[in-house]
Amino acid sequence: MMDEGVGRGAAHVALDTDASPEAAHDEGPLSNFWMPFTDNRYFKTSPRMFERASGMYYHTTDGRQVLDATAGLWCVNAGHGQPGVVRAIQDQAAVMDFAPTFQLGHPLPFELARRLAGIMPKGLDRIFFTGSGSESADTALKMALAYHRARGDAGRFRLIGRARGYHGVNFGGMSVGGIGPNRKGFGAHVMGIDHLGHTHGAVAPFSRGQASTNNDLAVELENLVALHGAEQIAAVIVEPVAGSTGVLIPPRGYLERLRAITKQHGILLIFDEVITAFGRLGTPTAAEYFGVTPDILTMAKGLTNGAVPMGAVAASREVHDTIVHNAAPGIEFMHGYTYSGHPLASAAGIATLDVYAEQGLFARAGAMAAYWEEAMHNLSGARHVIDVRNLGLVAGIELEARAGKPGARAMEVFRTLFDEGLLVRVTGDIIALSPPLIVEKAQVDEMVERIGDVLGRTA
Repeated sequence: MMDEGVGRGAAHVALDTDASPEAAHDEGPLSNFWMPFTDNRYFKTSPRMFERASGMYYHTTDGRQVLDATAGLWCVNAGHGQPGVVRAIQDQAAVMDFAPTFQLGHPLPFELARRLAGIMPKGLDRIFFTGSGSESADTALKMALAYHRARGDAGRFRLIGRARGYHGVNFGGMSVGGIGPNRKGFGAHVMGIDHLGHTHGAVAPFSRGQASTNNDLAVELENLVALHGAEQIAAVIVEPVAGSTGVLIPPRGYLERLRAITKQHGILLIFDEVITAFGRLGTPTAAEYFGVTPDILTMAKGLTNGAVPMGAVAASREVHDTIVHNAAPGIEFMHGYTYSGHPLASAAGIATLDVYAEQGLFARAGAMAAYWEEAMHNLSGARHVIDVRNLGLVAGIELEARAGKPGARAMEVFRTLFDEGLLVRVTGDIIALSPPLIVEKAQVDEMVERIGDVLGRTA
């Protein structure tokens, strides 16, 4: 999908082991990069390094090919090295590498916003650009607070997240998020936060797709309304399908019930679709898949096929107009980022939307979902597997934890699979899969075969 020489030339960078006298005290050529969400001490003794990527595959610095079962980090939905996206970035860099969007503009983000509005749920047609999913989450929360203030309802300051929810790592998203390790190391949180329970374990193990039980979990929101008073609650933020916490599928009726309760009490509903937007469930958004339209929707990752960092927030006309039209003269929403609507990111986003449309990748993912489901559930009898969950082109394979060592078995499986040619994602003792939407049936079969084989050899 991409000229191999171009890919190699762009990525083949030698590590200078004698960079400077000042670096002489360093442990080695890998010491200066403090890696995110990584066991740095382990990695730097046993590094696993990519060199280039094309289509469904990464290639490592030691010459091995690795099948990508996670679309990078849930983001390379159209596969690696899409020529149209590559050309768009290259061409734009030659024309204009950066332009500010504070009190000035350039055409690309306006065009990208128009295109995005065309595939968002009806009415979510006001687009604010960010640099990441974390920034999108914090932007959405600030929009919700600004909306209520603009309505003269500043008493609505509380934000409701969900246990085991993930909304990035900025302070707002971390506070409404519900993954313990992401929160415990940092004492300070945004005030006025509460959480709904998660949906893990709400349905029977090995259920396929959405289960039809336990949608009464949404009644927890009514309990929080009774506790705090609706007049204090600004917004509820949830992932339609929780990805980073291990692929938690909502039971039927759950999201619909959340939408009904929030509307009843004048609370904004935010869908975090950083993972689920752009075809993961076979539709442009999970909101469309479930038939539930929130007031605000966040996105990132697949927006640019992972090629340039970018996020966005789609707000309803009601939210936008309330904030903008009730503001005093001047800046209406005191918020933004240096890289909002960045030229290269905008060009990549437009080209990515072209690829999705021209190759019919959303529909392709929807058509592949049944095969994917059947293949994933073939792992139900594999060693250590205690649950398999799936929806669209995403799956979670949950393993029994080792006594006193949670996460250790899954991490061992992750490392072994990588060394043997398959990239998966693990969170706790759950293997999460989310391949590029170009995946072929034979590659799905290979994923299942490799995972089953490694599980069979893992203690």
